[in-house]
Amino acid sequence: MDRHHRPLRRGFLSPLLLALATLLASPAAWPQAFPQKPVKIVVGFGPGGLGDTVVRTLAQKMAESLGQSVVVENAPGAGGITAASMVARAAPDGYTLLLVSGQNAFSPYLFKSLPYDPVDSFSMISTIGTFHFLLVADKDSPLKTVDDVVAAARRDPAHFNIGTISVGSAQHLSARLFATMAGLDVPIVPFKSTGDVIAALRGRNVQVGMETVTGALGQIRGGSLRAIATTGSTRIGFLPDVPTIAESGIPALARYESDSWNGIVAPAGTPPAVVRKLNQEIGKALQSPDVRQRFIALGIEPRGSTPEALKEVFRKDAAKWRVVIEEAGIEKQ
Repeated sequence: MDRHHRPLRRGFLSPLLLALATLLASPAAWPQAFPQKPVKIVVGFGPGGLGDTVVRTLAQKMAESLGQSVVVENAPGAGGITAASMVARAAPDGYTLLLVSGQNAFSPYLFKSLPYDPVDSFSMISTIGTFHFLLVADKDSPLKTVDDVVAAARRDPAHFNIGTISVGSAQHLSARLFATMAGLDVPIVPFKSTGDVIAALRGRNVQVGMETVTGALGQIRGGSLRAIATTGSTRIGFLPDVPTIAESGIPALARYESDSWNGIVAPAGTPPAVVRKLNQEIGKALQSPDVRQRFIALGIEPRGSTPEALKEVFRKDAAKWRVVIEEAGIEKQ
């Protein structure tokens, strides 16, 4: 037999075939094969909230492109720890994802221990949007500007209350940062829900509130609440007459800025090719005109990112809010 046509020995062929079979079976090698079944996004809040509404809009558009259902599962409880724990323990195959926000980044400074690491227990995929908060007052309140708010709080701090949702929430910390930078020593009163904050404003139990745009927008448009200022670095496009807190003219507040964000992560160890596939699909969905329109109507700027950029957002937010939490003396739960 010609030496150039000798059959390969069995001992050589078997490892080669095994390696080839392993490569072909790997989801990292064939990202186009993902997904083969429905993808689940876990949300650490109840139905109907801002994060829930946003992720359902995204999921619907992603499903159209992926050719598989993208379902949303609500797992509220323990400040988002329940949901994050579920996903951290899930199989790292891209089929179980988590909606994250700024609260996930600074949660280590609010809780004595966590059953996961906010960064290292997850594979970052992409941000999906950023949003600001609003400083609001009742429609009949004499407070119309940030200067009015600061002056009233300094004049009678014992009877000036700022309402937000629960201690440690992004709204609560934004209010705390505002008070600290303005040099105010006033109570920041936490409530269980946005509805409770609005009721307290209408009843004049609190003088101003710090809320998400989505939570307050209906009341503002309906005329029962007045938007005094936004917390972002720029004005909100559909509320062009509402200035930023930094525009107040008060020197101590000239660098005030507070915003939050949402993103999507997967369990640590998810194959890079699957992460890339999900990142691409999220980016594609966020470019869709109907998704953009819905996000903007909710007060959210649609914004995708690289996985590396999302990790950097985590680290920057953690560093910023750690200082606020420690200076406020918020006790870890």
